[in-house]
Amino acid sequence: MSPVEVAGFVTGALCVWLVARQNPWNWPIGIANNVAFLVLFWGSGLYADSGLQIVYMALAVYGWWAWVRGGDQHTTLHVSRTTTPQWVWLAVAGVLGTGLLHWVLVTFTESTVPFWDAITTVLSLLATWGQARKKVECWWLWIAADVIYVPLYAYKELYLTAVLYVGFMVLCVLGLRNWTKDLKKVAA
Repeated sequence: MSPVEVAGFVTGALCVWLVARQNPWNWPIGIANNVAFLVLFWGSGLYADSGLQIVYMALAVYGWWAWVRGGDQHTTLHVSRTTTPQWVWLAVAGVLGTGLLHWVLVTFTESTVPFWDAITTVLSLLATWGQARKKVECWWLWIAADVIYVPLYAYKELYLTAVLYVGFMVLCVLGLRNWTKDLKKVAA
């Protein structure tokens, strides 16, 4: 276990805990987590996951703004549901993105797990979009990704990161519960 993996563990756990509590400070903590994981994943041959961290950094800037100023009249954004057209877009983007990224990984890298690296990367991107827009269903996408990430990271001998992702699943359930509760308050 490297110091970079420990840094990723600490910042990752704190970030997801803050997201579950709808605290906008999750975004800058998340950027620190992205830097640690970019280095860790590149060194482990998880190239899509490594590149994903760069995209996460850009999305974190947007998410931070959206949470603080992205609501009606530039107010705080509230939790909402994903609409049917948004689900259609997410499904199409998910299938096409996974296929394209798998092809890139097979063609241009020495990835030993191109499909799993591709699908977790795409699920994570879709979940991050939902998180940035405070869509309650983003938690289901995170849970789906985490179910794949745990054995993937164990296979890559990133045991502390695999444990972290088990913790992420617990925090995802907490986040889903909290956001659903808030959604019901907004609807009432």
